[in-house]
Amino acid sequence: MSRVVHFEICADDPERLAGFYRDALGWEVATWEGPQAYWLVTTGPDGTPGINGGIMGRNLPQPVVNTVSVESLEETTRRIEELGGRRLDGPMEVEGVGQVSYFTDPEGTIFSCLQPAMPA
Repeated sequence: MSRVVHFEICADDPERLAGFYRDALGWEVATWEGPQAYWLVTTGPDGTPGINGGIMGRNLPQPVVNTVSVESLEETTRRIEELGGRRLDGPMEVEGVGQVSYFTDPEGTIFSCLQPAMPA
C-alpha cells in the first residue's frame, strides 16, 4: 500500500508564505539548497503522526500537491495511466531523495509519486 509522505504548497510568493506558516502554525521552514527555490517544511518532531512538506513557486494550478511513496515509479506510472490518470511531468531525479513524477487522477487532481533513493 502506498502512503502520503510529503505535501507541497504552491505559492505566488513562497518566501512570504514560508513566514506565514512558520509564524501561524509554528512549522520549521528552511531554504533547500537545491537547483530551484524551495522551502522544506517540518510540521512536528519525528516519531509523531503527520507528514512534512515543502513550499514552492506556483507552477501547478492547484494550491496543494500530495506526494505518495511507491516501490516502483515505472510500474506505478503504468497502473495510473491504465486507470485513466495522466503523467504531467517526470520522472525527475531529486538528488539524495529519489525519482518523482507528477500526475492527474481521472478527475484532474494533481498528485506526485516518489520512488525513494536506495540507501548507499
